[in-house]
Amino acid sequence: MVHLADLPTPVLADGDTVLPPFTPAVIFTHISLDSVLAVMLLIAAALYGYGVYRLRLRGDTWPPGRTVAFLVGGLGSIAAVTVSGIEAYDDTLLSVHMVQHMVLSMVGPIFLALGAPVTLALRTLRSRPRKTLLTVLHSRVVRVLTFPLVAFGLFVANPFVLYFTGLYRQSLEHAWLHEWVHVHFVITGCLFFWPLVGLDPLPNRWPYPARALLMVLSVPFHTVLGLTIMQSQTLLAGDWYPNLHLAWTDPRSDQVLAGGILWAGGEIVSITLLAILVVQWARQSEREAKRIDRALDRAEAAEAARLAAGVRPRPEPD
Repeated sequence: MVHLADLPTPVLADGDTVLPPFTPAVIFTHISLDSVLAVMLLIAAALYGYGVYRLRLRGDTWPPGRTVAFLVGGLGSIAAVTVSGIEAYDDTLLSVHMVQHMVLSMVGPIFLALGAPVTLALRTLRSRPRKTLLTVLHSRVVRVLTFPLVAFGLFVANPFVLYFTGLYRQSLEHAWLHEWVHVHFVITGCLFFWPLVGLDPLPNRWPYPARALLMVLSVPFHTVLGLTIMQSQTLLAGDWYPNLHLAWTDPRSDQVLAGGILWAGGEIVSITLLAILVVQWARQSEREAKRIDRALDRAEAAEAARLAAGVRPRPEPD
């Protein structure tokens, strides 16, 4: 496998080296598994796979779609932007970082929620760990953090705090903070999307119309943030990008592209999520209708049995 360090690298007059131009090929030729997030992804995949394996051993079934959503859509999308060549350029190109931001905070968490890992854990854990997990799920901290308005506030406020304070520049200068920002993106995304589209038994579950409204309300924030970044005459992170001296990119143009990615990406993901909510709402309505039909059928059958036995229905009280 070819690594980024093995690629031809331009040399500046002072002897420093710079990265070659970003190309799609770099995404597939540079794999790095030495980050904290990469270890967390491997552990999560192993635990989820073991849970599915335990269910099959005892003869229970687990929907394949949930497994694909969690492992491929969730963990896979997060891995695609954190262990590939995208990670190598996320502190070099703001546009690449913004793709990473969208996947970590929106795409990955949505698929993780659709994978229902908490439900899988509840079905495979033994009695005492299961009770512990249920206690955590219904604790005051989880209730507060997963309350839709609280999660919504964290989700929409965090990007503004990151990009319009000195925090973003600090994350570029310190590797540990850079990784923490990645983990933070995933956590805040999960807190927001899990109660909206997740299949797990969580507190504070709102009805579908309210969930759809909350999703719609998040769209303007991505639009405002994206447009602000595009139109800003001040470079994010100050002179960080110009000081990289990359002849093959212009920091100002790349920042405009990054803002456009955030704007368009937020709307695309939001529309897709609304479609998922509509499908889930329709399925719930269908299940509820079938439940009511079954209850009516049972009542009619019981009434028919009483009539056949010669038992008259009790008169209604005046």
